[in-house]
Amino acid sequence: MRTRTPRATLTVGVVGAGRVGATLGAALTAAGHRVVAASGTSDATAERIGQMLPDTAHLPPTQVARAATDLLLVSVPDDALAAVVRGLADDGALRPGQVVAHTSGAHGLAPLDPAVARGARPLALHPAMTFTGRPEDVARLRGISYGVTARADVHPFAARLVGQLGGAIEWIRDSDRGLYHAALAHGANHLVTLVNDALDRLRDAGVRHPEQMLAPLLRASLENTLAFGDAALTGPVSRGDAGTVARHLAELTEVAPDSVATYRALARRTADRAISAGRLRPVDAEPLLDVLADAREGTPHDDL
Repeated sequence: MRTRTPRATLTVGVVGAGRVGATLGAALTAAGHRVVAASGTSDATAERIGQMLPDTAHLPPTQVARAATDLLLVSVPDDALAAVVRGLADDGALRPGQVVAHTSGAHGLAPLDPAVARGARPLALHPAMTFTGRPEDVARLRGISYGVTARADVHPFAARLVGQLGGAIEWIRDSDRGLYHAALAHGANHLVTLVNDALDRLRDAGVRHPEQMLAPLLRASLENTLAFGDAALTGPVSRGDAGTVARHLAELTEVAPDSVATYRALARRTADRAISAGRLRPVDAEPLLDVLADAREGTPHDDL
């Protein structure tokens, strides 16, 4: 089959115009491509198509796939992906030469096998970004990375498409998609939980504007970590201050017991990294690790 790269104008369809699908559709439109059809069953999706893809027809998935002569973007939940692609293939909605791309970070090319059997070309195209489903998401795509898995014959197409979206490609081996996605979810999704827990505890402590207090601290921590790695680590764990950590655990047990396990696990992991990086001597870490071990086993520590 002749290798093709995106021509000046692609005819595109979006199956699943949720937060990611609608945003990528809008970005492709801004890049000069024709997003001719999009699907989605919820009222929120219909509203999103009208707002972000106003010139795009709202059609059932099979009709979207048939209308997308060049690129079909399948942006559905991870667990539904294989069934959606299989259904489109079984309905005869896919064609030879058509690029069928999904936006799942967790999956590689396997869910697209039914499309390949119909002669389509598979592409895993995951934008490493969080989305709200609002128009401002399109601007956030500029400069982000995409975790891309593709056959060699699809590499030129993928590279040019990501370039047109203003992004950078990271080629991910099919066998590494699970680890790749776990890393992103651990960093981004768990960060939301961690920050919200911190905001809640500051409110419990009587802080009137916890967002204002945390924002500069968190920004500095993130920037320093991205620049310096483990050298950015500060705080009682990195200093081996077992007494302080024990008091933290006592306060959390009293005020927010549901957050104790998270604090304990992160403190232990922080200690491990501090020791490995040479920032905390093992001998100085022993009292701290005792506190964390006692807490993990539900045994009160003398310092409490």
